[in-house]
Amino acid sequence: MTTAEQFQAWLTGVEGRRLEFKTAAGGFHFEDLVKYCVALGNEGGGTMVLGVSDTRPRRVPGTPAFAEPGRTEAGLFERLRQHIPVEEYFHEGKRVLIVHVPPRLPGTAWQYKGSFWMRAGDALVPMTDEQLRRIHRETGPDFSAELCHSARLDDLDPAAVELLRRLWQRKSPDQDIASRPVDRLLSDAELIVDGRLTYAALILLGTHAAVGRFLGQAEVVFEYRSSKSPGPAAQRRELRQGFLPALDEVWELIDLRNDLQHFQQGLFVLDVPTFNERAIREALLNAVSHRDYRNSGSVFVRQYPRRIEIVSPGGFPAGITPENALWQQNPRNRRVAEVLSKCGLVERAGQGFDLMFRECIRQSKPLPDFSRTDDNSVWLTLDGEIGDPEFLRFLEKIGSERLAAFGTDDFLAVDLVHREQPIPEVLRPRVEPLLEQGVLERVGRGRGARLLLSRRFYRHLGRSGEYTRKRGLDRETNKQLLLKHIQDSEPEGSRMGEFRQVLPALPRSQIQVLLRELARDGLAHVRGTTRAARWYPGSAPSDCNQTEDLLQ
Repeated sequence: MTTAEQFQAWLTGVEGRRLEFKTAAGGFHFEDLVKYCVALGNEGGGTMVLGVSDTRPRRVPGTPAFAEPGRTEAGLFERLRQHIPVEEYFHEGKRVLIVHVPPRLPGTAWQYKGSFWMRAGDALVPMTDEQLRRIHRETGPDFSAELCHSARLDDLDPAAVELLRRLWQRKSPDQDIASRPVDRLLSDAELIVDGRLTYAALILLGTHAAVGRFLGQAEVVFEYRSSKSPGPAAQRRELRQGFLPALDEVWELIDLRNDLQHFQQGLFVLDVPTFNERAIREALLNAVSHRDYRNSGSVFVRQYPRRIEIVSPGGFPAGITPENALWQQNPRNRRVAEVLSKCGLVERAGQGFDLMFRECIRQSKPLPDFSRTDDNSVWLTLDGEIGDPEFLRFLEKIGSERLAAFGTDDFLAVDLVHREQPIPEVLRPRVEPLLEQGVLERVGRGRGARLLLSRRFYRHLGRSGEYTRKRGLDRETNKQLLLKHIQDSEPEGSRMGEFRQVLPALPRSQIQVLLRELARDGLAHVRGTTRAARWYPGSAPSDCNQTEDLLQ
């Protein structure tokens, strides 16, 4: 939150790379806000203040722009896949809107509608190619774009080259890809530069012999194991070849043992594959696009009956963590990613993780797990077990009505509520729309409020009683449960941790409110403070006045 001192410092300061003022007395166009956020992010992050004049001495007329900041945050996240806090601030009774834009990651640039925006005086202009190249060089050279001087055109698999042609033609049917000569096709894809093959060409299209000779680590090793027991795998294949044709081969190996799981919806029994093809393919594409080819290790795909592990050499690229991998992208092998994008296999914006998370939630499976990732490897586990078939039924039922229009952040928010986990800051803008659409409900007020799936979900499953339990007993019943526990725990007394076991659905703050009411009614009192505090039945002795202090 902005302090009065910080705001005053902005008013007396100069507008610069990290600070932008707009009077916005009559409002502000959302598209312009998006572009300014992109420009500020590309310039290292900063603050945009609406409702303040951009010339000194600064006036604060206030602004009516974006009356619901939460919706504005949600809109920015939808457009840019970045969490950009929007703060409402009042200066001498005038409403000001403060947009806090985080910096881009090293080696990456934000874009909107095909342009990488930056500021030029009072105007917004697209970055030049040279400016973009400087940004891309921040994390070092792209290994996949480097030339392999000893490789020749006949080191590429002709079938793989034709597969590239077909995929590119399907993605861009108006570009006449089908008739281009091979050398021009590869040059246009920047797989050949100045007549020489790049390492990206070998990674994607190389023959078995060429990959073994020039880049042996550019292989995918597949193993099937029926259990965690050590020893040889039941099946092992080493695919040392161009990845473009190998992608289908890896999926075919996985699909041989891709069992169907059955669940019933009304009179119908539906089948759900243990491993979702789209999620697996996206995971493989990400592993090949983002792995470190200077590391001599291979990409390993280990399949078990109910899970798949994909391990790729090198940790996450700079700035990427398991916590932000869904929203942040920093491709390590940009040339490979660009070619896969031309083929329609990945998006340049890097939405592979987005799709993986979405498919896992739609099928009520555990979220992708990166917990075993370290500095040496990215370790992704995809669990194929359907965790809650009843939740899957609910998603299937309302999918045709609403979920088809939902984004991955909506799916994530619903899934976290279903798992009774907290909503992270980056997803909070999605809560209000979900509440309005009747997918979620809020119980309680203020900081003690909590979320749960709507009554409709439980009614659909015939579990209205569980809804009542999850929503919580009425206030007086909750107080009686606490009082009963206090009475049963005499003479030892009751601790706060025990109360949270009695009412696990309530946050600590709401339990404190109920205890305060019991104390004021003379039904219970506390002795001691902090962790040593214990509650006893009856009113407090005349020499004990700790209750009010403890619960303030």
